[in-house]
Amino acid sequence: MQKADAKIHFFKYIANKLMKKIVLFFIALFLCQACGKYIHPTIPNVFVDITISMGDANYYKLNHHGGYLYLTGGVSGIIVYRLNDYTFKAYDRACPYDWENRDSWLWVEASGLTVYDSCCDSRFNIIDGTVVNGPANLPLKYYKATFDGMLLRIHN
Repeated sequence: MQKADAKIHFFKYIANKLMKKIVLFFIALFLCQACGKYIHPTIPNVFVDITISMGDANYYKLNHHGGYLYLTGGVSGIIVYRLNDYTFKAYDRACPYDWENRDSWLWVEASGLTVYDSCCDSRFNIIDGTVVNGPANLPLKYYKATFDGMLLRIHN
């Protein structure tokens, strides 16, 4: 009986060690995914790393909540939107529906609440990039926007 108990104890020990390694593997995999670049299903990934000094007069439109600005970069340009004191949103101006169309550009509507594409007539919520209406069924491609109180960094 002691040999049987020893074998059971040994297999439990091995199973416990193996389970810990599997859990650590999945935690590491999750962390790697969380730190990775956002990949949009249709719009290609291009390198973006732009730093804006909020004291620069060229960016005065971003000094108030709801302010927005068009920048060069990304696939078709970038829309930067200031949500509140420390939160900015940055979206590619390529429409997820017809991003290969050279005449297709995203524009902020006069209300400042939605972004639209005049070619396919799709509209998107400027706060989270989701589709409001139109043929588009994918959200806007976004870039990370980090703000330290003086410098805004848009990157992927």
